[in-house]
Amino acid sequence: MESTFSSPAEAALQREAGAPGLFTPPEDLDRVYELERVTKFVCDLGCQRVALQFPDQLLGDAGAVAARLEEVTGSKMFILGDTAYGSCCVDVLGAEQAGAQALVHFGPACLSPPASLLPITFVLGQRSVALELCAKAFEAQNPDPTAPVVLLSEPACAHALEALATLLRPRYQDLLISSPALPLPVGSPSSQPEPLERFGRRFPLSPGRCLEEYGAFYVGGSQASSDPFPDPDLSRLLLGWTPGRPFVSCCPDTGQTQDRGVQAGRLRARRLYLVERARDAHVVGLLAGTLGVAQHREALAHLRKLTEAAGKRSYVLALGRPTPAKLANFPEMDIFVLLACPLGALAPQPSGDFFRPVLTPCELEAACNPAWPPPGLAPQLTHYAELLPGSPFYVPLPPPESELWDTPDVSLISGDLRPPPSWKSSSDTGCSALTPRPQLELAESSPAASFLNSRSWQGLEPRLGQTPVKEAVRGRRGIAIAYEDEGSG
Repeated sequence: MESTFSSPAEAALQREAGAPGLFTPPEDLDRVYELERVTKFVCDLGCQRVALQFPDQLLGDAGAVAARLEEVTGSKMFILGDTAYGSCCVDVLGAEQAGAQALVHFGPACLSPPASLLPITFVLGQRSVALELCAKAFEAQNPDPTAPVVLLSEPACAHALEALATLLRPRYQDLLISSPALPLPVGSPSSQPEPLERFGRRFPLSPGRCLEEYGAFYVGGSQASSDPFPDPDLSRLLLGWTPGRPFVSCCPDTGQTQDRGVQAGRLRARRLYLVERARDAHVVGLLAGTLGVAQHREALAHLRKLTEAAGKRSYVLALGRPTPAKLANFPEMDIFVLLACPLGALAPQPSGDFFRPVLTPCELEAACNPAWPPPGLAPQLTHYAELLPGSPFYVPLPPPESELWDTPDVSLISGDLRPPPSWKSSSDTGCSALTPRPQLELAESSPAASFLNSRSWQGLEPRLGQTPVKEAVRGRRGIAIAYEDEGSG
């Protein structure tokens, strides 16, 4: 039974934390972790307690970086190395528990706006980029010098995009450079016009231009592989990029390129499949996957309203980081919806591990809102904030009398005709041929009870009155390691 519901106690002692990251030489700490900029950030704020958040692969350098910063700034540094959800999100709760006055986030970040006003700065890292090899790869993939192309990169390679563009601009006329959407310092003047902000990046588009016109050249990742599920940051770009526009990735070390069009098609096809699963579902589990990203409460209320309008039951589950073992305790759920940042919601999830599919809020919106998508919407959304009021992509639910709720719908998975929402059939007074009898009452059972009735084994049989009555006897006394009736040998 222990192996069924929990791991053995010895497993926690024998488990390896993963492949340890390589230690950075002491002479390279200032360059890799941008300690000069971090020192200026701490000194300008006058903070006495600062939280330093590291992902698992950078924890080997955490002690040296904290010691160096304490020596230079004179402030107390706290290392945050175990986040409740994902290391890409800012752990505001952990910083506040430590009484920190500011937070420095190291490593890959989703750059989602935090729910707290705590001063934050990001150190994305600086991965080496072979500029000459990447420039040759760009020229080989884009023979037309007039074609519009935007330069993208993983966060650690963003520092090299300007230098790469310098090598390409003498030949290419319509070249756009993206940059990470880092929070602007307080009091900094805003640029006019403001650049387009999407996918955690800023795009300085010229007046009259739109991002859907551009192809993409992505610098990042490793050598070309056939993995159908790329890293979450690249998945976000592939899902949201305009279908039909070229999208090529380039390894920054070797200059090897790969056309990502096939992977983008697979991701969109999987999203369509998950939308169909959501439409067939009757019970939805809403997983609270973040507490530090802004508007997570509003998004949770929006998802509950969506499921109620579609005639589905929803349950909010706060389980921390979702794992197959945790979600297996809720077999009544037909699907799970992970309310998290874009990178956390799109993290690679092997299809064979979770017994129920795990969806993003955008897929639930497409399944439950009959007015979705709006006309002319090209990108596939990846962040739940884009579904809320105030976003240009927000689509309100149609009124109850709208004909959209009565549109016939057939499941593409089971082939069955989906009925309209239960509230729609109960409130429809157009047909009065059948009059309900006043003495009959409809008892609505819970999804858990319905699921239990459908199972062949429903627990131990009570057998009331069929077993003899026995007196209670004294049981064993002591603790599990040494009961009183056990010998010392």
